[in-house]
Amino acid sequence: MCGIVGYTGRQQASPIILEGLKKLEYRGYDSAGICTFTDNQAVICRSEGKLVNLERLMTSQPLKGEIGIGHTRWATHGRPSEINAHPHQAGSIIVVHNGIIENYLQLKEQLRQKGREFKSETDTEVISHLVDLRFSETGDFEQSVRRALQELRGAYAVCILCEQEPDTLIAAKQGSPMVVGLGEGEYFIASDIPAILAHTRNMVFMEDGEMAVFRSGEARFSTVAGEPLDKKSRRIDWSPLMAEKGGYKHFMLKEIFEQPRAVRDTIAGRLVEEEGTVYLEDLKLSDEEFAAIRRIIIIACGTSWHAALVGKFLIEEHCRLPVEVDIASEFRYRNPVVDDTTLIMLISQSGETADTLAAMREAKARGARNVAICNVVDSSIAREADGVIYTHAGPEIGVASTKAFVTQLVALYLFVIRLGRGIGRIDREKGRGMIASLVKVPGLLEKALELNGQVEKVARTYMNARDFLYLGRGINYPIALEGALKLKEISYIHAEGYPAGEMKHGPIALIDEQMPVVILAPRNPHYEKVVSNMEEVIARSGRVIAVSSEGDNEIAAKAEVALQVPLDGEDLAPIILSVPLQLLAYHVAVLKGTDVDQPRNLAKSVTVE
Repeated sequence: MCGIVGYTGRQQASPIILEGLKKLEYRGYDSAGICTFTDNQAVICRSEGKLVNLERLMTSQPLKGEIGIGHTRWATHGRPSEINAHPHQAGSIIVVHNGIIENYLQLKEQLRQKGREFKSETDTEVISHLVDLRFSETGDFEQSVRRALQELRGAYAVCILCEQEPDTLIAAKQGSPMVVGLGEGEYFIASDIPAILAHTRNMVFMEDGEMAVFRSGEARFSTVAGEPLDKKSRRIDWSPLMAEKGGYKHFMLKEIFEQPRAVRDTIAGRLVEEEGTVYLEDLKLSDEEFAAIRRIIIIACGTSWHAALVGKFLIEEHCRLPVEVDIASEFRYRNPVVDDTTLIMLISQSGETADTLAAMREAKARGARNVAICNVVDSSIAREADGVIYTHAGPEIGVASTKAFVTQLVALYLFVIRLGRGIGRIDREKGRGMIASLVKVPGLLEKALELNGQVEKVARTYMNARDFLYLGRGINYPIALEGALKLKEISYIHAEGYPAGEMKHGPIALIDEQMPVVILAPRNPHYEKVVSNMEEVIARSGRVIAVSSEGDNEIAAKAEVALQVPLDGEDLAPIILSVPLQLLAYHVAVLKGTDVDQPRNLAKSVTVE
């Protein structure tokens, strides 16, 4: 959530910061602000709403200077407003902050007792006052920041300036992401790589408890406690163009159509077809370690949780190991039964999801091994996991996950092959057959995307519905959940996903002639049961939108609308069935005029609890 961009160097800072903040709009925000130094004095410009408001304000109030910090805020403490927007200044100290300070009320009361007055409702203002108080005591900016940070409890990524030391910028991280870009005598600080990729590809990823001091063209890294660190940079191969719309109206539509390419990238170089196995370069688990596994727990949030549910079907079917799927925010607040025979799998697009990261740490503390499925290289979860499977989807800018979701499904399928081969549940011939099915997926996705025009017409027919019901069975039930989530996220229409067999246990009461019911009905062992469910909907005047196998005339004759997709086997059907549901949500949202890429109240990376 939120976005931070900082700069220090020889160029004017404000255009670089504003450009970077625009690259972080996908994270979600409700206000924005920038601070630079002009003649050694801080000048702050803030605005509620979109960045265009801030940009307009900066036209009448130019921000000059070669050092600066900027922020897009997503409200946690305090309503969206200009007064609550970052940066926050107290005395000589200016701060931008992502995260949540858990003890801010206690600190705020202590600061008030020392005569400090607060202007905003935020927890962030506490940081600026605390650093300024320590600075008044020590006269040393760097030491004041160190002392103040050690008094904070919670999560933060901060960039801090001081009017008394206008050539210095300090950044620090605890629980929220932060990356430093290295230039020639200049430095770029950001919450995420796309914000600064146009300026440099050499990145330093900061870890929790670390601090960076940028002064007079040099950078020093250390722990918050003051222990020097020798940080190594990593070169990022993403092209800045990968984060542009590429001619599509929205990032979401671009990313839906990128899915065939994303799947090819996810499987590239990993298939050992002759041996019927896969090579997962960063997984770091041997056959002996696989053999010691007695149980798997998959932990995720939101869309990634739906991918995890598909993973449960695949692992239990092919590897015959029991699998639990847990919502990350629930996992660590109970007393989970975990030991050294348990494998924990974490799924996160960003690799920075706070609840998933906390769940991983809880499981590790209990002795479990863990592996992550993640899109963002060197993210916090990827760095801390014992092993990782990168999805290689590339940057996903739209808040509603599409290509990240289908590549998570592909990564799970790859893991199943590797695990099954490692424990002897999948032999060479079966592995070869599974790989043969997988390599067909990009082509099947391309054919499914040809439904785009038809789906847009369907969206026009049903766009004014107040509620939608999505039904699926077996391995496709999680796709019903995902389809409903997509519609809710971007069109703001109420939608629910259910196992089709549960329809008679409640949802059937909602069905009438106004209710569109999206039914996933591919030809598989559940086909007759799903057709029966569909008949029940039709008998109650429900309006059936069926997603079925190509050439299924029986379904086409019964449903009000039939979207036929090319399928090849049951295991990989969830990937192909996702496409028309993504397109339906997209087109309904466009027709209703909502903000497709940045839906209200949502953020791309949920980096606070």
